Amino acid sequence: MTAPTNWRKSSRSNPNDSCVEIGRTHEGAAVRDTKDRAAGHFTTTGRQWSAFINAVKTDRFD
Repeated sequence: MTAPTNWRKSSRSNPNDSCVEIGRTHEGAAVRDTKDRAAGHFTTTGRQWSAFINAVKTDRFD
């Protein structure tokens, strides 16, 4: 995987609690905790990221 670039805070993040940032990679996406960036990040393929976003949008985690 390539190094993530263009990190942006999720629009669903709460300024005082759960905050995540999403970065782009050539192969997909990366996710990290805004409050603990030094802890690193995890990466996904484009296919995995699309499946995750689709699951979120269709309330499969509620």
